[in-house]
Amino acid sequence: MTDEEHLMTMNRTGGRFDLNRIAAAFPQTADTMLLDTYLTDRPEASIRVFRIYRDVPPHYHTQCDEVLHVLSGEGTFWIDDPAEEAPFVPGHLLVFPRRAVHAVPRILRDPVIFLAIDTPRRAPDDVVFVDPAEGTPSGFIKSI
Repeated sequence: MTDEEHLMTMNRTGGRFDLNRIAAAFPQTADTMLLDTYLTDRPEASIRVFRIYRDVPPHYHTQCDEVLHVLSGEGTFWIDDPAEEAPFVPGHLLVFPRRAVHAVPRILRDPVIFLAIDTPRRAPDDVVFVDPAEGTPSGFIKSI
């Protein structure tokens, strides 16, 4: 069994994951704001790797807390208050409690890739945009 096949057999339950290989597999462009892949997926928690392709407008999640470890790229984010916009770089950890409005208003260096831990599991449609004209769940994220 190849490493890639092994990673796929371990999906949704646990195992060994090569985050660099997973990050490198994301395409250069996407029709949605984000693309993700689930590493584990249980009702009590999910772990994903995702890439951001464009600035992400203010939004929140109703069902989960979201913890993001920056794997690559640079940009800015804010939580609860746009006046508190701050930079992020690889190695930073961003924590967004459930229902906290947050945004990634500027991508400064591509690719922006995060390791995400969501508790409980983040359903793909669990996103509410502050201004509904800025996004929909279907335009927000797609799994690869």
